[in-house]
Amino acid sequence: MELFALIISSIILLILGVPVAFAFGSSGLIVGSYLVFFENNPYILSFLPNRLEGIFNNTTLMSIPLFILMGMILERSGIAERLIGSIAKFFGPLGGGAAIGVIIVGALLAASTGIVGATVVMMGVIAVPVMVKAQYNKSFLSGVVAASGTLGQIIPPSIILIILADVLQLSVRDLFAAAILPSILLIGAYIFFVLGVVFFLPHFAPASEDSSNIKSLALETLKAVIPPIVLIILVLGSILGGLIEPTAAAALGVIGALILTFLQGRLDIDLLYVSGRETILFCGMVFAILIGANCFTLVFNTLGGDSIILEFFLVYLDSPLYFVLVAMLVIFILGFFIDFFEICYIVLPILAGIAMHYQINMLWFALLVAINLQTSFLTPPFGFSIFFLKSAVGECIKINAIYKGVLPFILLQLLILAVMFLFPNLTLNSEDWGKILQFIF
Repeated sequence: MELFALIISSIILLILGVPVAFAFGSSGLIVGSYLVFFENNPYILSFLPNRLEGIFNNTTLMSIPLFILMGMILERSGIAERLIGSIAKFFGPLGGGAAIGVIIVGALLAASTGIVGATVVMMGVIAVPVMVKAQYNKSFLSGVVAASGTLGQIIPPSIILIILADVLQLSVRDLFAAAILPSILLIGAYIFFVLGVVFFLPHFAPASEDSSNIKSLALETLKAVIPPIVLIILVLGSILGGLIEPTAAAALGVIGALILTFLQGRLDIDLLYVSGRETILFCGMVFAILIGANCFTLVFNTLGGDSIILEFFLVYLDSPLYFVLVAMLVIFILGFFIDFFEICYIVLPILAGIAMHYQINMLWFALLVAINLQTSFLTPPFGFSIFFLKSAVGECIKINAIYKGVLPFILLQLLILAVMFLFPNLTLNSEDWGKILQFIF
């Protein structure tokens, strides 16, 4: 009865428009307080302070504000805008070139900022007018921009990978390393699709008529590309190489972002103030969700909710394969309605216990979850990336055109998800990559 009340109260609060963090946290506190005062369970909420203390002392989570700050600084420094503009111009004279340029920019921004919403909005504001002017099909260009912007979900140093590593008790370094191959496959699939469109439907992605000097464009592109690449090597290289921990690497990334911003002549008090404020607001939301989710799951597990779910899978779906399929379906559907933070902190801890019971490779499981969440971020009708893009382009592109444009890219993401599901051996940790690099060099 108490478990039913816990779930129903959280759903009612969500329907009433209460923010997710407070909806789940409040339902946990209400039911937990009832158990303390009326059901002779005085210790249920006494464990909550210890849990929260463990969260705030977690060195892995300490890297999140630093990575967010690094992304905010780069976003407001003008480096991202210059990168989008120069690469779009360089590839523009080729059929589909602007689309390929957007995909490359999306990958570089993902690896240097990792902020999906900001990336989609920036590319929507800067790249979409260029592609519209070149007479690209609006549905096609919408799909390219929205999908490229979501690469920040899977390409390290993705915030979602850090959260998954913490929730599933994995090494951030290994999860970053495991995400490299699917990231490469995904980028390659996007580019291959664009080339296919150019071959079969050339009027969808015509070449621009820009006759600028190719040497000057190449030089401009190099100047724009080198700074973020240096920062990527500095941050990700130090993590994957095992030189420093993610938190220290994130701090190094903030210093690198400040240096690059200074060299661009954009470093001032206003930039620091706005970047710091946005970081605080973003992190406040993340940790509010984390606190509320911990309160909810503490009461949920105390009432035996995790045991009930485990028993369901053992009785009706007694197979690791079926469990993973159902878990992926649940996460995919939930991704339509709630953000990945809520899924990671509320749903995933329950599923993680069942995955451990089945002795599933947790690195492989985490990678499937990450790719799945990226797909749901793009899927109509509630994909967050779609609405970010719509807010950036205004009435220039209709929402139906965006829905139509993202569908092929959703299929590509599901294809990569299927490949990683069917071939678990493709999940490579940091040691596997070390052996591959030794073999190559």
